[in-house]
Amino acid sequence: MCFIRWVSPASSVSGPAAVSWTSAPDEVANAIGLKNVTFRHARAEEEKQTFDFVVSRAVMPLADLIKIIRKNISPKQQNALPNGLICLKGGELEHEAMPFKHKTSMHNLNEDFDEEFFQTKKVVYVTI
Repeated sequence: MCFIRWVSPASSVSGPAAVSWTSAPDEVANAIGLKNVTFRHARAEEEKQTFDFVVSRAVMPLADLIKIIRKNISPKQQNALPNGLICLKGGELEHEAMPFKHKTSMHNLNEDFDEEFFQTKKVVYVTI
């Protein structure tokens, strides 16, 4: 998991950003000029700090993931996008997201990428 904390509100950040493990989040932040962000890469069960966003490649049911990371979402709202979970998920997610339907938005990555890997992948954002 990648835990993200915005140190101060960004002027405007739009669109989904795919962020990968270890140094990639820092590289992406540097490439687009973000100076107000910190990253942590850790197991959610072990993480004690709170963050504005948790970014994950979700390999477990959404409800289980939210139970684990809820403690890590800061109650302080300081961004245009409310604090929450941003994850990469595959497959049919409508049933899985049903308990969070009013707090969830999904973006089909096959709208942006032609590669076969992305045909069933979605970026899922859940307000927490």
